[in-house]
Amino acid sequence: MKTFPESELILNADGSVFHLHLLPSQLADHVILVGDPDRVSTVASFFDTRECEVQNREFHTITGSYKGKRITVLSTGIGTDNIDIVMNELDALANIDLQRREERPTLRPLTIVRIGTCGSMQPEIELGAYLASELSIGFDGVLNFYKGRDEVSDLAFEDAFKKHVSWSALKASPYVVAADKELLERITRTDMIRGVTISANGFYGPQGRVLRLDLDDMHINDKIESFRYGRYKITNYEMEGSAIAGMSLLMGHKALTVCCVIANRYAKSVNVDYKMRINRLIQLVLDRI
Repeated sequence: MKTFPESELILNADGSVFHLHLLPSQLADHVILVGDPDRVSTVASFFDTRECEVQNREFHTITGSYKGKRITVLSTGIGTDNIDIVMNELDALANIDLQRREERPTLRPLTIVRIGTCGSMQPEIELGAYLASELSIGFDGVLNFYKGRDEVSDLAFEDAFKKHVSWSALKASPYVVAADKELLERITRTDMIRGVTISANGFYGPQGRVLRLDLDDMHINDKIESFRYGRYKITNYEMEGSAIAGMSLLMGHKALTVCCVIANRYAKSVNVDYKMRINRLIQLVLDRI
């Protein structure tokens, strides 16, 4: 059984995990992740009851109940580097005895759904659509630091993608991971698009946006839009889902990312007034999680 020294599993004076400032008793089995700390309050506004609210830096958490189901909603901030923190500390709350600093003998699996926004990469995907990431492609490299990365990844898909876009060896090798199949079916039903999502490690250059700095490959998004692998094509960009999917697979949790499309990169269109569509997506997820 693994044990964890103070330098590796850092706890606060009250026994809470270092970044999230949560205690094990404050974590529900069903977890909704959002990027924006303010969106936590939006999700919790649908709750029937609230147990606790904790905030530290960009990590804002509320645990409560919705139609009899206990749910934790937590903000992650932006980027897969933050997801590495969030996933490890959520798993520690669920599967490590923090007082003894020992791995628990029985796995406590979590059900995790990220609700976010994204930009579509295909002309037929309309603004305001709901898109679930059946597969995620990580440009971030986070999963490459963990043992078992190849066992949870689609290596043939990765090779085909890298060949198609002439992937530079200077960048982190992309990984391709799948969402939990049962959770995908439960959440998406018939009113969400299922797609292949790139999680980029930045908003501008890593997503093919050009301002004053040119890119090393000025045609990367054309290559991404034209890529096909069997029945799959790349549908959208976002910035967190790949690490959630990959780390959940390694840890034994169920995970899925669902996004509201607020930009179409192909058509170069955008809708910044998407609050009503996000609120509807939140309610759908709460009803189905």
